[in-house]
Amino acid sequence: MSDDTIDTTDTAHEEPTRRDYVKYGGTIVTGGLLAGCTGDSAGGDNTDTDSPTTEESTGGETDASEENETPEDTSYSVTMEPVGTLEFEEPPETWFPFTGDYADMGVALGQGDGLEAIGLASRFGSHHYEELSGVSVGELTPLYDEGTGKEVFYELDADLHVIDPKFMVNRLGWSEADVEEIRENVAPWFGNTIFTQVYDWHDYRHYSLYEAFEKLAAVFQERERYEAFESYHDEVLDRVQSRLPEETPDIAVLVPAGVPPESYYPYLVGEGTQSKQWRDLGVRDALAENDVVDTQGGGGTIDYETLLDIDPDALAVRIEGDISEEYFRTNVVEHLQNHDVASELSAVQDGRVFYAGQTYQGPIIHLFQLEMAARGVYPDEFDDEQLFDRQRVADIVNGNV
Repeated sequence: MSDDTIDTTDTAHEEPTRRDYVKYGGTIVTGGLLAGCTGDSAGGDNTDTDSPTTEESTGGETDASEENETPEDTSYSVTMEPVGTLEFEEPPETWFPFTGDYADMGVALGQGDGLEAIGLASRFGSHHYEELSGVSVGELTPLYDEGTGKEVFYELDADLHVIDPKFMVNRLGWSEADVEEIRENVAPWFGNTIFTQVYDWHDYRHYSLYEAFEKLAAVFQERERYEAFESYHDEVLDRVQSRLPEETPDIAVLVPAGVPPESYYPYLVGEGTQSKQWRDLGVRDALAENDVVDTQGGGGTIDYETLLDIDPDALAVRIEGDISEEYFRTNVVEHLQNHDVASELSAVQDGRVFYAGQTYQGPIIHLFQLEMAARGVYPDEFDDEQLFDRQRVADIVNGNV
């Protein structure tokens, strides 16, 4: 992290601007910035203030003219651990997350135009939007380049940082003073690390994908889009799960440690949004059943000899970025087929090695990854069919709900 000093002196102005309402309206109401919250509900926690009424005279007529009426209070609040309760005067226009799960949520809520940055573009599966009419994101500023400094936050000057502040401290090496500085001088933090539940520092509430999505919908005041996605998600999931066979395979979710891979980083099918599609499909976790430690929880790599001892029914190989079928076949599948040890794996011999998508998924990317996973895990049942309506998803994003 850079230690460069940044001049944050603002030019004084007489009237508060829209930026002031978002920036300084987004204050912590309950608890400290990095403190957990109590009494939180799964909903958006919006607080609506009743419109003031005009006093009536004894004759039943108003005393004041319309010009002098008190304007309606449109402020609202949203609560999410670990940041507490934030107050908003109006929805933020410019924003950015660090991880692609929240980026995807914002796009799903119709906020793609205000999305300014992302941690690493290769870990945001925005290439899926190419299949959705009228849905896209522009070029995003990278937040990570051998580290993440404070300068980029000042340069972007966004209305909201959709990032868990404890992630900034525990994963990106910031101090709590750094976090507080950006909150005070630029904009609030709002987010919870949801993609995994193996971090020992995450000792506060975990949210499911749709619980976090509902929180962000409350921030952007996009309840209608959220409900449309929730309804369609349930519809697609019910349809897919009704076709699952009684006997479910065990799989190993792996990330190559090199190209071509001689070892892998193991990822368990546990809680966390990164594994939602696997839980949706009812698979068993071959790695967890053999006491393999998740990489995110401090585990190391595993080699082909270890995999052969476990011998999963299927190998789900996760690679970040827009990976072509040719790349995957050449650098993963054919390598396994030609390897002295890997070729003995049942999954390799049975042709059950498939691309497992990416780590971060919001409501849109999840539908694509659910479809991909269903084809890989149950090829006889789902083959290459599309499991959700692209146009319906595009319509929700574009406001035609």
